[in-house]
Amino acid sequence: MTVLAHRGGSGPWHENTVDAFAGALRAGADGVELDVRRCADGALVVHHDAEVPGSGLIHEHRRDELPAWVPTLGPALAACAGAVVNVEIKNIPTDPGWDPAHQVARDVASVLVRGVGASEPWPAHVVVSSFWPDTLAAVGTAAPLGLLVHPALDPLSALDTAAGLGCAALHPHHSQVSPELVGRAHGLGVAVATWTVNSPDDLDAVVEAGVDVVITDSVVDTLTHLGRL
Repeated sequence: MTVLAHRGGSGPWHENTVDAFAGALRAGADGVELDVRRCADGALVVHHDAEVPGSGLIHEHRRDELPAWVPTLGPALAACAGAVVNVEIKNIPTDPGWDPAHQVARDVASVLVRGVGASEPWPAHVVVSSFWPDTLAAVGTAAPLGLLVHPALDPLSALDTAAGLGCAALHPHHSQVSPELVGRAHGLGVAVATWTVNSPDDLDAVVEAGVDVVITDSVVDTLTHLGRL
């Protein structure tokens, strides 16, 4: 089972930073989950929320107007050389700066295509995820795709959508995971990566259901519970 650190996991660092990713990998995580957004100047920055506290909305600012600790996508990926990275693209209709043309998805795809076979450090495996199917469609074949499932939606219906898109994975919330869901996904050749699994009981439940990937804030606790530390 693959264990990914959610936004780099909890620790003495800002989430979604190079320090967080390096810390998660030192702790034994197989890789990280991170979020990417597009600045006003087209730079791809790694940050979960649409707004950086004290700096404003990302889509309204240039990269050089944001704090130095907010990394761009390239250095973030380089910091995860040899690891697994789940890149979540943030662009849904309820977001500030929603871009129905999905330029952010196309830009992420370009970064990933350029990185494959390059001489710079690079992750061993990259998956691109999003809650919005059209965003994944815009990524195309640049990377394996994962459809995130909002907890209010039916995960079995989402699985049909994911399979129709050619996704490699379905990313349900841990509360949506069941043996039936995992079994149906595997029957369609779709892996199941679940988030955000922090308690031992939740971890036991998704492991018993047969998920392939666990995304957690608590890397050390998760690995210890799995007997890997």
